[in-house]
Amino acid sequence: MKKTIEFLTQKNLIFKSFKEVLPKDLGSRKKVQLFVGVDLESYYSLVMRIEKKSRVLTKEVEAFFLLHEKMQIHIDSKIKKKYIIIDAPLCSKAKTLLKEQQWRVWHLDS
Repeated sequence: MKKTIEFLTQKNLIFKSFKEVLPKDLGSRKKVQLFVGVDLESYYSLVMRIEKKSRVLTKEVEAFFLLHEKMQIHIDSKIKKKYIIIDAPLCSKAKTLLKEQQWRVWHLDS
């Protein structure tokens, strides 16, 4: 969590509240870190962090969209801003799909 907060601070994203939600709470077995924060404008934000060795494919990205929907149900509110930090190789089609869905993508494995 500390690594994620430091990264977001470098990107000038500051939250009033920021907490981790386990994928298990949403009924998922994905190996991702999920965080929900309330920014200074009082909008809910979802921050997803993926760290793995294999490539992130389009099929997985669609599972991330489902996690986003489940998170909205879990917190009983609409999530306005969506961020994803990927520390793995990323398929170009998957990145395009994320951007089409208004996700802010940070790809660390360059």
